[in-house]
Amino acid sequence: MIGKLKGIVDSYGEDFVILDVQGVGYVVHCSARTLQRLPKPGEPADLAIETHVREDMIRLYGFRSDAEREWFRLLQTVQGVGSKVALAVLSVLEPGALATALATGDKGAIARAPGVGPRLAARLAAELKDKAPSFSPADPALIALTGAVEERTAPQPVADAISALVNLGYPQIQASAAIATVLKSAPEGAEAKTLIRLGLRELAK
Repeated sequence: MIGKLKGIVDSYGEDFVILDVQGVGYVVHCSARTLQRLPKPGEPADLAIETHVREDMIRLYGFRSDAEREWFRLLQTVQGVGSKVALAVLSVLEPGALATALATGDKGAIARAPGVGPRLAARLAAELKDKAPSFSPADPALIALTGAVEERTAPQPVADAISALVNLGYPQIQASAAIATVLKSAPEGAEAKTLIRLGLRELAK
């Protein structure tokens, strides 16, 4: 099994790079985001590799980081997600952003990937949300709050404040992030109208 390749970029295809390693050209399939960040032909590059072996072929997938490769594996544990869809997701969301989207249930961000509809995005968020926080740079308070809102266990003033901000046109994740921030300094037991006012102030920064 190949776990890493280090060589010279030979050429690019639509969804792959040919990496010359001591005279052997390896065809390595990558996400669009990874391909965009690789150097031009003739320059050195190294990629973490995931090797898929089947009866009729061996296919290599390349990643700029071990974290990206780990998400490629995790995404495929969800029913309906193969290597093509996993690469599509990683083409629109880098690992940290993907982890945050999953942890906070931001299904809209996940559904931006080609081939991922609302139903599959919801399944990804539901099945991988417990694994996402350890990979996410997001504030744990935000992750906890969005989970509470999703499960309808958030205090009513908090849920009402987020709902009010969403009704004013702010995206759910942005509204949740603002309320999560103000809750750290808001008086205990603050009413919804207070949280809304503080949330708007936070969003205006």
